[in-house]
Amino acid sequence: MRKSNVKILKKILLHLVFWYFIWFFFTSFFSIGSSNGNFIFWFSGILSTISIIASYVFVYYLIPEFLIFKKYKKFILYTLYSGVFIGFAVLVTVYFGFIFFFNLEYKNMPALTKNSDVILVCVLLIITLASAVKILKYNYKSLEEKKTLENKFLQTQLQLKEQELKFLKMQIHPHFLFNTLNTLYGFTLKKSEQAPGMILKLSNLLDYILYQVDKPLVRLQDEINHIEDYISLEKSRFQEGLQIVFNKNFLDNELQISPMLLLPFVENAFKHGVQINGVVNVRIMLKVDGEELNFSINNTSKNKEISINGIGLENIKKRLEMLYPGNYFLKISHEEKMFCVKLKINLS
Repeated sequence: MRKSNVKILKKILLHLVFWYFIWFFFTSFFSIGSSNGNFIFWFSGILSTISIIASYVFVYYLIPEFLIFKKYKKFILYTLYSGVFIGFAVLVTVYFGFIFFFNLEYKNMPALTKNSDVILVCVLLIITLASAVKILKYNYKSLEEKKTLENKFLQTQLQLKEQELKFLKMQIHPHFLFNTLNTLYGFTLKKSEQAPGMILKLSNLLDYILYQVDKPLVRLQDEINHIEDYISLEKSRFQEGLQIVFNKNFLDNELQISPMLLLPFVENAFKHGVQINGVVNVRIMLKVDGEELNFSINNTSKNKEISINGIGLENIKKRLEMLYPGNYFLKISHEEKMFCVKLKINLS
């Protein structure tokens, strides 16, 4: 048997059990003060039928078609129509017992069965109960659907952020590769002893850029090692036209950060660095104080406009916001002949 058929059968069985208890309630309640079991049986059966019809009208038509879609005017109008029908049906039920079971002898009728107000209140309570169950079920289903949609939305956002983060990690300005390869080509032609070392450093750097970025965290020491390889390659290219100082101070060799977090700043310094008096000056400082990482880099520059091509400072900011939201401070400034970057990150 298919699951859908089993589900339908369970639903029908549940409804039958519910209405049986309603009939049993009517039978027990209206039998008070009466010994006419045949009358109570039929009287409760008719009231149960009225309750069933009215409840299903509300549960499967008025509530889903009008109340849920906030068509309040039509819902109130049809509710009034339903109230008139229910009131009329209750009166007919009372007169049914009065005529056919008690031969127009009003005094012989049980007190509860001839009180139209009590009967009407009982029927309305059953309809209200069924409608409340429907509304609660709808609200629960809506919350589940909302949670499902939110989870799907968050999952999609997470996937997009992961893809964006991966894309941002892998960005490095092509001019570095071209310039390095050109320098390497020149050293190769000269059969320079520096060529093998440059090839090894470039290979390690490319491996880090292309493959290690998939890791959520790497050791800070690994990031520094690749920064030093990068600087070494740039030194080979600039020769005497580069003066660089790299001061680092940290004690925890197992401290971890996101890969490619500091290297883009170094690449950016060389990208925007300008020779003044024939020399590009770059100063880098890295210090770890407890769980706070302090990083600064300054390079000589004449252009006050910050370019945002390639790796770009905007992309670096996006990465920081994605990785350390609310836990970082970044200041970028252009002082006289000097481009400055200061970064603080709380790694806790």
